[in-house]
Amino acid sequence: MTDRIPRPAARILLTDSSGRLLLFRFDPDDRAPFWCTPGGAVDPGESYEAAARRELFEETGLDLDCGAVIARRQVEFLTLEGVEVTADERYFLVHAGDAAIATHGHTELERRVMREWRWFARDEIATWPEAIFPEEIVAMLDAALEDAR
Repeated sequence: MTDRIPRPAARILLTDSSGRLLLFRFDPDDRAPFWCTPGGAVDPGESYEAAARRELFEETGLDLDCGAVIARRQVEFLTLEGVEVTADERYFLVHAGDAAIATHGHTELERRVMREWRWFARDEIATWPEAIFPEEIVAMLDAALEDAR
């Protein structure tokens, strides 16, 4: 049995003016390509809210208030660096409007494995041929939008 490392993480459900969701395509060497939301690990001493804003800026170039946590999930996975983790993910809903995405703040690892991004309509997600994480992303987004009303 492998001891898993705790990994607090902030993830962003970033929508545009058409209600589409921004996802990044990861193409690691050790597994099939997959798509997921902007976001990442919380740095030591950093709050989830601060991490969400930092990660959003680093990965999209957008400096936006991420608001309050709208969802939480705990999941086990192997990171891109090969570390077995138990992630405590907190999700934030952010509306970008028609803002342009800029990826110049990506880390060296992100530049190597995150070479593509796109805005997804909800109906595209269900039938997309590659994995999208989290699997319940549409339900999570719908619940967040309903709560925001």
